Amino acid sequence: MTNTFNYGSSHLTIGLCLDIAGGKVKGVIDAAAAGMITASWREVEKIVHAQHPVYGINTGFGPLCDTRISEADTSLLQSNLLKSHSVGVGNPIPQEIAKLMMICKVQALAQGFSGIALATLQRIIWHIDKDIIPIVPEKGSVGASGDLAPLAHLFLPLLGLGEVYENGERLPAAKVLAAHGLQPLVLGPKEGLALINGTQFILAFALKAVQRLDDALNRADLIGALSLEGLMGSARPFDERLHRLRPYKGTKLVAKRLHTLLKDSGICNSHVNCDRVQDPYSLRCMPQVHGASRNAWLHLKELTEIELNSVTDNPIVFNADDTISGGNFHGQPLAMVLDYATIAAAELGNIADRRCYLMSEGRYGLPKLLTSNAGLHSGLMIPQYTTAALVTENKTLCFPASADSVPTSLGQEDHVSMGSISGRKLNQVIDNLEYIQAIELLYAAQAIDFRRPLKSTPVVEACHALVREHVPHIDDDRIFADDINALHKIITDGSLLATANHTATAHQINLKDDEFGIY
Repeated sequence: MTNTFNYGSSHLTIGLCLDIAGGKVKGVIDAAAAGMITASWREVEKIVHAQHPVYGINTGFGPLCDTRISEADTSLLQSNLLKSHSVGVGNPIPQEIAKLMMICKVQALAQGFSGIALATLQRIIWHIDKDIIPIVPEKGSVGASGDLAPLAHLFLPLLGLGEVYENGERLPAAKVLAAHGLQPLVLGPKEGLALINGTQFILAFALKAVQRLDDALNRADLIGALSLEGLMGSARPFDERLHRLRPYKGTKLVAKRLHTLLKDSGICNSHVNCDRVQDPYSLRCMPQVHGASRNAWLHLKELTEIELNSVTDNPIVFNADDTISGGNFHGQPLAMVLDYATIAAAELGNIADRRCYLMSEGRYGLPKLLTSNAGLHSGLMIPQYTTAALVTENKTLCFPASADSVPTSLGQEDHVSMGSISGRKLNQVIDNLEYIQAIELLYAAQAIDFRRPLKSTPVVEACHALVREHVPHIDDDRIFADDINALHKIITDGSLLATANHTATAHQINLKDDEFGIY
């Protein structure tokens, strides 16, 4: 991986975009992209001087598209656009999401079809490099005509308006610019429209969801393996021969991973000849269920990367005599797949909750509620209530926002995607899923304790040991919220997956598949 990425000239992957946001890679505009940007900018100047009507350059916006704007007012038109469209409400989006929005916007505009000034893109890159992040409200976009309201807020600081975060402090943008010796920009013709037309709000949430859901999928297999060991389930349903007969990519990968995670397990080998014919679905159907969610993730990744390298502006400027007012700003391509991925994430929680319930029932040699002192102590009775609540909350979030459309702009924009809601909902579901997985990990580790002195495989044992570093074995009732939060931390800070991957590498165990990567 190089330490520099060329905006507009090179292909941007999801992993690279996240690395730019994390400061691991620096995004720059090379000479080739700068030439394209400047050439497009000059074509817009020709349009202005020729006074040929082109939407958003010398006309009003939306239903005002037939209103002509004088050459003298074309710059004022653009700054008015950012101010009038800054109508977002609600809490600020996470700083990382706002930073991803800027990175995505530069990649789209640097391809040279938007008529924006090179200096404007350089100022946005300055914000990215200095980690001076605009404050963007979370609600107000309908996901067509671009993510107008959030993008307007995102770029108010270019005009010295709005607020930014600097070193964790919320400050007026004008004050921060002055402190760095910078003046607000004066936008030229088309620039304001180029800045707010596009899907970068939807896209930033999609980018983050691809990363988070990838981690959740990897954890689902890992924690599922721990649960299977705790329940003394069979690894035979993960036989490669079975999945060659129904060869979905996700299913084959999950079966292969589970087979690898459980190969030569002492716990599995201890009951090879038992009289249990087959396990409940939540154990033996992990390849089919987790795999279906992986297929959805793969589709989300594919479309997100296409969008990441697309031009989503309007109108598109090929040259002064060739501009097209189209619909590349419409968020439907991402909105639908985000809704699909939301169901996929929710299903990982559904099946995890069923495994928690299964481990609490007192079957397969485990004590009821995973405690030796049931009665005086409730044991792990109530954490499953929390998974049930979170699963149901996720179900309510699965209504597809993309199935709805409310006309806007006096009917000029008569079909919208609502993809901004799809992106936010998916990340809410993943928030809940991370807690569900923490609770399943609590149950699984406790169940494995009752299988001692039998041992599982190196990866499973390493993960169990990590759990026990943070949460001791449960003998008596205690405040289980503390345990859940401790396990949630090792899930969200990457410790659990890092432990699994480090152990796998040390034992020459391959748990990865390049097709399911993000670089």
